[in-house]
Amino acid sequence: MFCRIARGELPADVVHRADGLLAIRDIAPKAPVHVLCFPERHLATFREISLLDPAEAKRLLDFVAETAERVGLDDYRVIVNVGPEAGQTVFHLHWHVLGGRTLPFP
Repeated sequence: MFCRIARGELPADVVHRADGLLAIRDIAPKAPVHVLCFPERHLATFREISLLDPAEAKRLLDFVAETAERVGLDDYRVIVNVGPEAGQTVFHLHWHVLGGRTLPFP
């Protein structure tokens, strides 16, 4: 699904885009602000993060922080679900950025 969004084949509410990276609003938000940050390059899960070179991995993490700032968050939570038992339902590496209210500890 995220590959198709990145290619422009599916609609999405894009909040930030950088070279090879994309951030969109979640269609089923769990907080007042809930965005998803992901590389356009397909990696199924965080288990594959080592396929990125260190500079690319750092750029991805910087992008997550920049996205939080861009959507107006000072305090926020960043979540990566790895595997179905952890709640991963879309098998394309992505970070959830949630904020906009006090979030309960999971």
